[in-house]
Amino acid sequence: MYLNWTINTHPLEKKKRHQVILSEVQIHNRVLLADLARILEVSMDTVRRDVKELDSEKKLRKVHGGAVSNGFNIYTDSTREVYHQGEKTLIAQKGATLLQDGDVVLITGGSTNLELARCLPRKMNLTFFTPSLPMAIELLNRAPSGYEVHLIGGKLSRDSQLATGGNSINILSDITADICFLGTGYIDVEKGITEVDWEIAQMKKAMIASSKKVVSLTISEKLNTKNRYKICDVRALHTLVTELDPGSEKLDPYRAQGIEIF
Repeated sequence: MYLNWTINTHPLEKKKRHQVILSEVQIHNRVLLADLARILEVSMDTVRRDVKELDSEKKLRKVHGGAVSNGFNIYTDSTREVYHQGEKTLIAQKGATLLQDGDVVLITGGSTNLELARCLPRKMNLTFFTPSLPMAIELLNRAPSGYEVHLIGGKLSRDSQLATGGNSINILSDITADICFLGTGYIDVEKGITEVDWEIAQMKKAMIASSKKVVSLTISEKLNTKNRYKICDVRALHTLVTELDPGSEKLDPYRAQGIEIF
């Protein structure tokens, strides 16, 4: 269901369990204890202790029911940790070239999208709508003063700091965006784009419905992974941007779905 880890019939020793947990958190930004217990084939109590220990070592942040990567929410901290920042910067630079003057842009949070906020063209008129509090702050700090930034209100998810619920979805129904940069935790040709959180999945569905073009900026390690709640079929994407060369064989299954590879 998730990344394929080779696990022996005997339980992994603690050091290896910690490596797996950190890798999952770094790739997907947020993971659930139940998923980690399934991947590691250990009890919830064991994985809860592991996460608590990693939190005490400041290698991740323990949250209710799971863990998030350091710096996932408070992005403006210059001491934050960004997993594979070089690759994410390259992806963001590619993504920025998709913008056109006058675009209305819908954008979620996520570390790669937040890198995009640092690569925005300076001489365009752009209007941004975001349900992500960290993204709104980053846009205000990074975007040229001529850009408009609108925060879509609603019930904030404590872990992701993303607005969810009926109010935010109703606001989106009144918007037609030229392009949507959709934060992507899990993407698979057969299962589509999925999420760990039901309400966040509904919010992202509404963003897709309100957009003419949907773009996923994602590191290649997220390809061929899946989770509980489906947001959309992979064909709902217009463009997939990774750090890989567009001709990479790893991207062939997505290309075969009619997705523009960038």
